[in-house]
Amino acid sequence: MFHRTRERRRERRLGTGGARTVRRFGRPAAAAVVSTLLAACGAFPDQSDDTRTLDVWLMKGSLTDDLMESAVRDFEFRNPGVRVDVTVHEWPGIAGKVTEALRTGDGPDLIEVGNTQVAQYVDAGGVKNLTLKVVDLGGDDWIPGLAESGQVDGYQYGVPFYAANRVVIYRKDLFARAGITSPPETREEWLAATETLNSPSNQQGIYLPGQNWYVLAGFVWDEGGRLAEERSGRWSGALDTPEALRGMEFYRKLQALGRGPADSDEADPDQQKVFARERIAQLIAVPGAAQLITDENPRLTGKLGYFPIPGKRAGKPGSVFTGGSVLIIPEKSDRQDEAYGFLKLLTGEKWQRRIAETMSFVPNKTTLADALQGDAGAEAMAEAAANGRATPSSPRWGELEADNPVKEYQTAVLTGADPREASRKASDEITRVLNATGG
Repeated sequence: MFHRTRERRRERRLGTGGARTVRRFGRPAAAAVVSTLLAACGAFPDQSDDTRTLDVWLMKGSLTDDLMESAVRDFEFRNPGVRVDVTVHEWPGIAGKVTEALRTGDGPDLIEVGNTQVAQYVDAGGVKNLTLKVVDLGGDDWIPGLAESGQVDGYQYGVPFYAANRVVIYRKDLFARAGITSPPETREEWLAATETLNSPSNQQGIYLPGQNWYVLAGFVWDEGGRLAEERSGRWSGALDTPEALRGMEFYRKLQALGRGPADSDEADPDQQKVFARERIAQLIAVPGAAQLITDENPRLTGKLGYFPIPGKRAGKPGSVFTGGSVLIIPEKSDRQDEAYGFLKLLTGEKWQRRIAETMSFVPNKTTLADALQGDAGAEAMAEAAANGRATPSSPRWGELEADNPVKEYQTAVLTGADPREASRKASDEITRVLNATGG
């Protein structure tokens, strides 16, 4: 165990690079009333020696300020003598800061990380193994994609915080004019509906850019395939398997029924803006994109609906990539008990419900999906999350995403390349990157 002084903590916070620290003062039981009155007068005294400070890093956009402050007050009330300092970070550049904090121990006691980042932090070292806490945290009910993303080699290092995933956003008015009275429930129904919606000369059945690889991943998973697989510690690309090829073939069929560039992703051009400006019936995106669409084109307000990406059989939505966040505890933290306590509070039913209701995120447990009732987009997202999946748990997956061979593979197939040859090339590149050493 090591100990960090307040001065050292202050120096660390000043070096967080664009982060914002929200300070909350713990209230030791004997001095609660006096401390509150002095704080209100702007004359809060220095902490007593027995006050313990819990440093927490959260990410921008995860919680509103009010929600975060309420959670901190709740924890401090339940834990007299503990003060919580929350530092809010931007996502760009966070990986290096987290890795350094885990390595040196001169960092926070609890960290929110992206669910695709867990493996690289575990590989770098310094993340506490929380496998023995899964039962205490109600892990049997965690949504699959988020629970899976927190695991490395079968051990649980990341605890699900919240999730978000893609759904189909559709124009209710265009569906009605085409005589489609309810959203499709199977892949075949989806293709048929999209072809019908694509009939008018000035209308597109769906906008699907060629390189939306997260959507492709869902189709591959539905067929029983994988993006990559691990055997005896070695990773291999798996896009050239029959299952993965069937997933790509469905993607090709769906993309051909609408429009979208074959050689770029959903960000170029911005697919929300394209959908808002043109006569397009469907878009695959997170539900929050609907607000961006109506901001761009207010005439679409009230005309947008949502449904889960259809699966191969009715009654079971298609597989989706589960995005979101998990919480990790550094092994070198000297506040592990307090960190676990705050983690348990944030991931417990009370605060999961409040986070879901406030932020429209999917709560971490399938049994809490009712917290999103009344929010049509979030309800569709929660329904889809039950069949969510995570990207391969390789510590080098992040490097693969930077120059993604899956995107190149998609473009090649959509522009006429032989799928088998293109998939072998992509799989070889995935294998090379995931097994590279050094660098």
